[in-house]
Amino acid sequence: MAWRAGLGLIAGLALIKLALHLVTNGLGGYGIFRDELYYLACSRHLDLGYVDQPPLSIYLLAAHTRLFGDSLFSLRLLPALFGAMTVFAVGLLTRELGGGRWAQLLAGLASLVSIIFLGMVSVYSMNAFDHMVWAAVALLVARLSKTGSSVYWPWIGVVVGLGLLNKVGVLWLGAGIAVGLVATGERRWLRTRWPWLAGLLALALFSPYIWWNLTHDMAHLEFIRNATAGKYSGLSAWTFVSEQLLVQNPVTVPVWLSGLIFLLVSPSGRRFRMLGWIYVVSFMILVLNGHSKAEYLSPAYTILFAAGGVALERWLNRPGFAWARVVLAVQLVAGLLLAPLVIPILPVETYIAYAETLEVQPSTSESKELSELPQSYADMFGWQEKAVAVAEVYDSLPPEDRSVAAVLGVNYGRAGAIDHFGPELGLPFAISSHNSYWLWGPRDFTGEVVIVMGGELEGLEASFESVELAGRVPCRFCMPYESDLPIFVYRGLKFPIAELWQRLKHYN
Repeated sequence: MAWRAGLGLIAGLALIKLALHLVTNGLGGYGIFRDELYYLACSRHLDLGYVDQPPLSIYLLAAHTRLFGDSLFSLRLLPALFGAMTVFAVGLLTRELGGGRWAQLLAGLASLVSIIFLGMVSVYSMNAFDHMVWAAVALLVARLSKTGSSVYWPWIGVVVGLGLLNKVGVLWLGAGIAVGLVATGERRWLRTRWPWLAGLLALALFSPYIWWNLTHDMAHLEFIRNATAGKYSGLSAWTFVSEQLLVQNPVTVPVWLSGLIFLLVSPSGRRFRMLGWIYVVSFMILVLNGHSKAEYLSPAYTILFAAGGVALERWLNRPGFAWARVVLAVQLVAGLLLAPLVIPILPVETYIAYAETLEVQPSTSESKELSELPQSYADMFGWQEKAVAVAEVYDSLPPEDRSVAAVLGVNYGRAGAIDHFGPELGLPFAISSHNSYWLWGPRDFTGEVVIVMGGELEGLEASFESVELAGRVPCRFCMPYESDLPIFVYRGLKFPIAELWQRLKHYN
């Protein structure tokens, strides 16, 4: 009962987090995000894997939308719930590390106002579940270190395995646990069957995605190679390191940096040293990669926030006094000021003015041209308008052309827009050569008539007997390459569509 006392404080922070996202989602959240359209398309093609991700988050989405529909509010409900659960788990981890009420407040509020934690649960993706997985594993590792009970090892294996089935980056978490075992007194476990059993459980749960890759020409590795050489080529080890200070919200730096010192250096943190190794190993893997996005390390901060709350409470040794109130107030104010930059709670025109006032420039991690909005917001605009414009072109075709016409989206966002909004407009489901769409193929279409959004596919025009510019889709707030998008009608493919399909494949 003593351990359960005071859980209301942690639960209260989690509920604040949940309420913030539910209000944002209820107000509209600008619109559906590019990747959300793709995930919805994947949920209609359930498989053991996808080119760019393992299948767990897609199965969760499929189950959720079948029960509750695919409205924007419904779509973003699961990430909001998991975001709140992550804050709760950080609070529990803080308690497990020996933190009192002020430590829990510091750690919980840091995880609540973290910029990347806010942004990653504002749309549906595997990232919301990834944060929760790391926090849950950290809590299990802390219990293992504290109690010495082998009962936690199978659970570590199960959660790591499920985490891998959600996002491959959990491999870094597993590597951190392995190095932590060797580098600390916990190496005694290596003489027992328990960590090996945990590893086998994780491998067994992850094996469906391994098998899928083996039977699909190692598609995920090809995707990673292409993304690293292409859209992420402008990233460097320096940008990865320097942006760690920004993506977590600069005011949280004293908290998580204190947590890292506590876990790696402080005598009072010795018992939990393995948690520190999880962060260090993950950090080193991503730095050595050379083209890692700063956000890839974000789930590891669930550990540092908890440890930092404990460290500051102990080191300053004045719980409840002015220092704690000041730190909490600064975190809260900074969180309120910066939240609109990562969650779409302000009207878009107001957001643009607000960002200009703060002198925050639009940003992207993919080396793309930007306009008034960062890519994370610009990719929420224009999708329904694209579907409506394509439907107008489709409806203008002669009946004999309409009966055989395919709609080709050059990227998965455009194809996903047709699949999401198109059925009510009388459109067929789209085809695309981008990522998993390529694996789903051209279906029964022959290439007699193809409506194409965008003209980026090199050599496509030469593959058809004729091409006609049939319309354009203006969009003020879209990414520039999605604005004023041309719509073409191609007729008379000169060779079998299977041959064209091989040429068009692009994983990135």
